[in-house]
Amino acid sequence: MMVVCLCAAWCDTCTEFRVAFDRIAAARPDMRFIWLDIEDDSELCGDIDVENFPTLAIYRGDALLHFGVSLPQEGTVARLIDAMAAGAAAAATAPDGVLQLPHRLAQRG
Repeated sequence: MMVVCLCAAWCDTCTEFRVAFDRIAAARPDMRFIWLDIEDDSELCGDIDVENFPTLAIYRGDALLHFGVSLPQEGTVARLIDAMAAGAAAAATAPDGVLQLPHRLAQRG
């Protein structure tokens, strides 16, 4: 499982949520958690259109399970991630940039 949080350095909500995101990641060492700044990491984010923050993309391997804005609350995000990990969720629909993100991250190393 891989959880990508798309945020921006100028976003106060993102800054506040970062601590919770890091705690969620620490509690799930078997998953990969990535924080991407849509401006600083624009070469990876490409043309992904983020309407609000934080936006999460959750993958099982290369398969997208979830893409969307999430409430920046630790418990809410943790439950979402755990639900995606536990179930065989149907593949989410999203723009090509989101679907290609695992490949771009793998190339980055």
